Amino acid sequence: MTIERKIARAFALDDATWLRHANPWSVILRNTVLPILILAFWSRLWLGWGSLIPVALALFWMWFNPRIFPPPASLDHWASKCVLGERVWLNRDIVPVPVHHRTAPYILSAVSGIGMLFVFWGVLVFDLWPTIFGMALVYSGKLWFLDRMVWLWEDMKDATPEYRSWQVHTDG
Repeated sequence: MTIERKIARAFALDDATWLRHANPWSVILRNTVLPILILAFWSRLWLGWGSLIPVALALFWMWFNPRIFPPPASLDHWASKCVLGERVWLNRDIVPVPVHHRTAPYILSAVSGIGMLFVFWGVLVFDLWPTIFGMALVYSGKLWFLDRMVWLWEDMKDATPEYRSWQVHTDG
């Protein structure tokens, strides 16, 4: 089982939730999670233990975001294809992806991971510059990763009956 599938299970992402998450608003607003979490953790400076409330709200937003939006009217949007590609990627141990898609996601995830180390450090010591630098790395890696997921989706959307069925929900 891929780590991504384990994460999806932890977030209780079923077919209906994945489809809702394919709404472009869900993908776009998902990008608010990191700054909201940073502010929530940073609030310990002002709120002390009371900062657990904004942290809990930020974590709730992270969980709630893929559920709040209706399924998209079409899956032709770049953001929708990102989500579909992510589903293909997390399923790569069952349905192998083409060779040219196997390396970049790991590298881009590593870039995001390195960025998170800077974010953690910046938030821990209340230093804005490593926090901002880390966010830039996280978003650079993640958005490039998502763009690769669109390419993966386009290459794999007809690879299995399951993948084809994902298109039927809204595209007819």
